[in-house]
Amino acid sequence: MAASVRDNKDRSRFELDVGSELAFANYRLTPSAVIITHTETPRALRGRGIASELIKGTLDLIRRDGRKVIAGCGFVVDYLDKHPEDADLVA
Repeated sequence: MAASVRDNKDRSRFELDVGSELAFANYRLTPSAVIITHTETPRALRGRGIASELIKGTLDLIRRDGRKVIAGCGFVVDYLDKHPEDADLVA
């Protein structure tokens, strides 16, 4: 996917533009970790791997910032279970 995930600090969420639609993952910060509390993909985009792309990009940003992640929503829990290569990020 050509689009990239960005951190919208003002809204406390990671965002991914897909055409005219927006997928996002809300978060809360702790001193050392990012708690992803909710992941939202527009209904028209579901089933296309958009949420997985969003979380992959989100984890890349979290890794770059030297933080850990806490999965606070079911989708992120499932994603991390399926991607053991990101286990080093789990707080």
